[in-house]
Amino acid sequence: MLRLMHVHAHPDDESSKGAASTAKYVAEGVDVHVVTCTGGERGSILNPKMDRPDVLENMTEIRRQEMEAAREILGVRQDWLGFIDSGWPEGDPKPPLPEGCFGLVDPQVAAEPLVRLIRSFRPHVLTTYDENGGYPHPDHIMCHNISMVALEAAADPERFPDAGEPWQVVKVYYQHGFNRPRMVALHEAMLEAGLESGFGERLEQWKPDPAHDARITTRVPCGDYFEVRDRALIAHATQIDPDGFFFNAPLELQRRVWPTEEFELVSSLVPTDLPEDDLFAGIRGREDLDT
Repeated sequence: MLRLMHVHAHPDDESSKGAASTAKYVAEGVDVHVVTCTGGERGSILNPKMDRPDVLENMTEIRRQEMEAAREILGVRQDWLGFIDSGWPEGDPKPPLPEGCFGLVDPQVAAEPLVRLIRSFRPHVLTTYDENGGYPHPDHIMCHNISMVALEAAADPERFPDAGEPWQVVKVYYQHGFNRPRMVALHEAMLEAGLESGFGERLEQWKPDPAHDARITTRVPCGDYFEVRDRALIAHATQIDPDGFFFNAPLELQRRVWPTEEFELVSSLVPTDLPEDDLFAGIRGREDLDT
């Protein structure tokens, strides 16, 4: 059986980044495991309907319940690494991060629980964030840092010898689900269709970065699973407003204009031709890799 592991910073990241491709692979029989580094304890309430004192007072438990619901919708396994959310520091210059939060851990030490999960689950493919975290949230950057340490350590019998038998991940990807060309394409298509787009203001604030966009190597066709993606995302009710701009674009328009999710191939131990349309390109049919 093919195995895929996604390493994310917070509950809801698994549903906002690559969730349609996750649902596609689950439907194909791939065993998918989501690792959530923090509990999202310091996350803001982004859905006006959930902005209540009783919700804020119970964010830890509520976000766990939301994660359970999304996990069931996507059909994945999921584990918590147990680190504390750093929050989103505001101000210029930004204030120091809270003591004991995920953004301040030593990656060389904090990678151990992820090493244990990699060695236990034995994924063929692992996805995480790039060196900028996808965006510069301290937890996303630390997610990248511990992922890189854990990937190397998991294959080394000398590192964390009590954390299970060594395992070498075959292919590693960075998530590129939020990319500017996608948003531009959807924005323009909505305007052409006479629909109101909520993307315009965000595009004005999003500086083009062609070099970063050019890093995309892999586009997974997954339009048939956009509805599953949206249901999983809406399950994170504190974080997602179901009436917000994110859901303005009709699914049929999305499937026509941009029916893929994007990734960057970082390393591969098997031959593969770029560009790809499958995270398991070069792995399928290789029974020797399932040891």
